[in-house]
Amino acid sequence: MRRLRAYFFTGLLTLLPIWLVWIVFKFVLALLSDISQPWVGPLSVRLAAAHPAWLGWMDDPWAQATFAVIGTVLVIIAVGALARRVVGQRLLAWFEGMIARIPLMKTVYGSARKLLDLLQTKPDGTQRVVLIDFPHREMKCVGFVTRVVREHGTGRELAAVYVPTTPNPTSGYLEIVPVDRLTPTDWTVDEAMAFIISGGAVSPDTIPFQRAGEQA
Repeated sequence: MRRLRAYFFTGLLTLLPIWLVWIVFKFVLALLSDISQPWVGPLSVRLAAAHPAWLGWMDDPWAQATFAVIGTVLVIIAVGALARRVVGQRLLAWFEGMIARIPLMKTVYGSARKLLDLLQTKPDGTQRVVLIDFPHREMKCVGFVTRVVREHGTGRELAAVYVPTTPNPTSGYLEIVPVDRLTPTDWTVDEAMAFIISGGAVSPDTIPFQRAGEQA
């Protein structure tokens, strides 16, 4: 029984990362497939009906899902290529101007756009990836500085820090922390995300825990 228990936990720890990867992969595939399915599905049915001998297999659900994923990926690549050109930038500016006239969509799109832009650049004078005291001073959480503001009256610098959860970084907390209470790191956003998603399994050999000038 002891050996079987050891085999069970070894197998569980071996399969769990694969299972998590499959869940994420399946979610992404389903998301990509659903985007193009409205036009890929009818087109596949028509082609299969028009040429049943050669294209009858296109009516199968697996074929439609595959073409839907490929179609969505091609559309994303095309949008990325177009956005790098003047025409695409003008179209994007026109689209953002149209969204700005719709109150609710303006808030959602504007917030998402600003967050993505902020994560690609480092704020002035402050590292993007930091550690904060949470939930108390003897514990740290990895966070992303999204903005630095000043406290009303005193002028003290305060950082808006997004603290993602493990293993799903799309949910988390927003903390307002004095800049002098931040523990800076030299991590990139990709390194921090790998650390968070893996539950700390993927991490550098050393981590800054104490702030400069702070005694343990």
